[in-house]
Amino acid sequence: MLDFLLDWLNLLVRWAHFVFGVSWIGASFYFVWLDLSLRKRETMNPGVYGTSWLVHGGGFYHVEKYTVAPEKLPEDLHWFIWEAYLTWVTGFALLILQYYFNATSYLIDPEVMDLDPREAIAISVASLATGWFIYDGLCRSPIGRNTAILGAAVFVEICLGAWLFSHVFSGRAALIHVGALVGTMMAANVFMVIIPNQRKMTAALMEGRAPDPRLGQIGKQRSTHNNYLTLPVLLMMVSGHYPMLYSHPHTWLVVAFILVIGAMVRHFINRADAGDAFPTYSWALLAAALALVGALFMTRPEERPKVAVPVPTKSEVLAILDTHCAMCHSPHPTHESFDVPPGDVVLVTIADLRRFADRVEDQAVRGDAMPLGNETHMTDAERAQLGAWIEAKAQ
Repeated sequence: MLDFLLDWLNLLVRWAHFVFGVSWIGASFYFVWLDLSLRKRETMNPGVYGTSWLVHGGGFYHVEKYTVAPEKLPEDLHWFIWEAYLTWVTGFALLILQYYFNATSYLIDPEVMDLDPREAIAISVASLATGWFIYDGLCRSPIGRNTAILGAAVFVEICLGAWLFSHVFSGRAALIHVGALVGTMMAANVFMVIIPNQRKMTAALMEGRAPDPRLGQIGKQRSTHNNYLTLPVLLMMVSGHYPMLYSHPHTWLVVAFILVIGAMVRHFINRADAGDAFPTYSWALLAAALALVGALFMTRPEERPKVAVPVPTKSEVLAILDTHCAMCHSPHPTHESFDVPPGDVVLVTIADLRRFADRVEDQAVRGDAMPLGNETHMTDAERAQLGAWIEAKAQ
């Protein structure tokens, strides 16, 4: 019963994470679009930088943006804050439920680094905090005054983080932690920089002082970073469903390609929304396409070195399934993390193996995504035996 309730808790937290994430991303995309759509008009109120006309849901809207702030604030000023905060909170809750509570299955791979669950969790938490402080330090340093150099520095930081994660955690956990690292940077941008700066500007107006325009510029810089990082972090958050992304030794390079693809697609959309001439930003699609080719090349299926392995007998194959698969992939799993077989894949009998041969070959023969965290210490020889059986289509 407890496992059943935990499954529901996981589902509800994941659902909430999606809901808050969609709200945050939608608001982010909308305001970036709004900023790029602003136009100077012949008649504008004092202090207005530009305005935008919109139509949606049968109604027309006229939006103004002030260069700094209006002379007097309205009483019903709306703050977009909880979407970002709750996205991070629910995301971290998922990290706890999925990876911390099941550290030996999802977080730790003894073949990568043999960690105690408490050690792995401590490294996880510390790495997310450290990543934010490094990023924030880069933004506040002289590097932060040069957009191109700062962008390159943040790119290197994320790729370095991916490399380090892949040498500490399981492949699946490594990519999730890259997403968590970027998500933490984005949420902390809102909590630690954007909202505090907006509050300072609001306080200045309420006290009758002119707000510091630099506070708005800093907030805009962090908001722009969030906009360009959104697409990569979304892909990283679903990466656990695609072993091709993490079941090889060059995860950091895959992350690099994902960053380029997402950022370039976002740049293309932003410049199109801004009304720029197509030739001035069309290169972004080419860059994204080249990065996609690179990602496809890096994640292509690779055959393990051919080893002369006799086709195992049915009893030998069943022994491998019983040792390495059945604890999770049986009608009634004995593994503490599962009440039902993951993905409805049952691997108990020869008929089961025939049915799911393609999945087994993909995740346990060509790749090493299974068993999870290689808890059962499946050897290359055993993987080769399974591969030989599948290739021979033994009866």
